[in-house]
Amino acid sequence: MLVLDPVLKTRTTAGFAAWPVAEVGDDEILVLSGRMTPLEVGTAMAVIFRYNDIPAAPVADLPEPLDRHLAEIGPLVAPGGLRLRDTAAGTEITPACCCGLESWREWGGLLRGEPVWLGHDPGTEMVHTPLRIRLTQQAADARRPTRRNKIEIPRDDLPDLLASAHLSLREFLRLVRRWADRTVPHAADRLVAVLDDCFEITGPLDLG
Repeated sequence: MLVLDPVLKTRTTAGFAAWPVAEVGDDEILVLSGRMTPLEVGTAMAVIFRYNDIPAAPVADLPEPLDRHLAEIGPLVAPGGLRLRDTAAGTEITPACCCGLESWREWGGLLRGEPVWLGHDPGTEMVHTPLRIRLTQQAADARRPTRRNKIEIPRDDLPDLLASAHLSLREFLRLVRRWADRTVPHAADRLVAVLDDCFEITGPLDLG
């Protein structure tokens, strides 16, 4: 079974203390969905704030640094993107270095035969055939440098995979709203609006 998950890389949360966050797993990957705990949502917010150098404390002042960041620097970005898994084979293609969640919609280009950049170190090769898209990525395992993960996506399955990832992001944003109402109620509206805009969450998918 193929699964396409929106994910964040959580390496930047070490020592974060502005609000409670969850323990980070060894793979430093956080899946964004409607099944996240409040602590996991807090971790996602910590990643986004740290990665964009936005002061997170004191939390009462959050609207000001958000507005200043957008005015002076630009839209938010975050390490991560879409992770493709083949649960039967136990293989996965993960967003690599410099790939960002803000570009997740570029996966729709695969339907038009376009290449999608998933980061480097490791890089990902893509081969298009009339019926399938084959992705190959060197496994991130220093002990097995020649191992390569390969997953083939039936072209007809890709729209449903993207729709599932889109739903997960919308459910994540719903949890962000609930988390923000409790944690930073003075900034909840602004935070949800900024995330929705910068990561293109609620708009319709272009699968043409």
